Amino acid sequence: MLTELNSLPTHFLDIEARDLHRILSGPTLIHLSGRESEPLFVSVLLHGNEDTGLKAIQSVLKKYQTQSLPRSLSLFIGNVDAARLGIRLKDNQPDYNRVWSAEDAETLLPEHHLMRKIVSIMAKRKVFASIDIHNNTGINPHYGCVNRLEAAFLNLARLFSRIVVYFTTPKGVQSEAFANLCPAVTLECGKPGGFGSVEHAASFVDSVLNLSCLPTQPVAEDDLDLFHTVAVVKIPKDISLSVGESSAMLNLKADIDHYNFRELPPGTHLATVTSGCELPLHAWDEKEKDIGVHYFEIQDNALVTRRTVMLAMLTRDVEIIRQDCLCYLMERLKIVGKTI
Repeated sequence: MLTELNSLPTHFLDIEARDLHRILSGPTLIHLSGRESEPLFVSVLLHGNEDTGLKAIQSVLKKYQTQSLPRSLSLFIGNVDAARLGIRLKDNQPDYNRVWSAEDAETLLPEHHLMRKIVSIMAKRKVFASIDIHNNTGINPHYGCVNRLEAAFLNLARLFSRIVVYFTTPKGVQSEAFANLCPAVTLECGKPGGFGSVEHAASFVDSVLNLSCLPTQPVAEDDLDLFHTVAVVKIPKDISLSVGESSAMLNLKADIDHYNFRELPPGTHLATVTSGCELPLHAWDEKEKDIGVHYFEIQDNALVTRRTVMLAMLTRDVEIIRQDCLCYLMERLKIVGKTI
């Protein structure tokens, strides 16, 4: 299932994500040598409709067409089949960013074995750092995500954005798997095609390629806005869902994605619900406990916030909500002792 190469396929630097199937048979790991032997690992297109990572790495590699890379690079191109269709994932596929560990899996899928193989390969190559590049469908700033609150991880994320999100759920993500090997960060680069997203991601990758070592000095609290994901909000399958309409049991506000990364006060109106409907969502915390009633309530057929909270990854795309989630609940995280 995995193709492993030691050079770029012909036409790779200029091809669009939807045409990758013409030169790649599926998930592909490409190793390119550089002056520093310990490789930077970069994964792109774990979701087939998120092409900023591909465009960013193409931009970086074009820069080094006539010179050596400052550091070896191992590039993983993920869901080629979904990219061909311009969708997150196909109906018969698991989410490529939920299969890097199997602790919650009832059955081991071929994709679990594929990702395990990649992690094993990169462990043997003594991976330097890991970058997983994503887009999202709502209105969000660019930010970095880490699974550990260690200085090297925070410094790496801070090189991309002063907004850093610490999370431990969902499980099975790429950054969690690579955190056992090296500092790892997930980049959230806004919507595909968003202004400056490719340039921002490319600049970051190029900067990390040029690092001789990762900064490990403590990060000052004033140098970043650090948030902790406390829960993921899911809509049950039996709850009909719409955005800006009135035909569903849960009808999200038309501008729902404008609430991303804003600290919302109690009583903020998020959606209307049909009469008699109980709380039409679950908010699963890190211990898989539903804490939705602590953050949301129904008032006069409206879904409103119950306490001050920040939401992230809200989207108007109903299909994405069904495939992934409605949003994440976040709270500002203080750095104990002012540095970490």
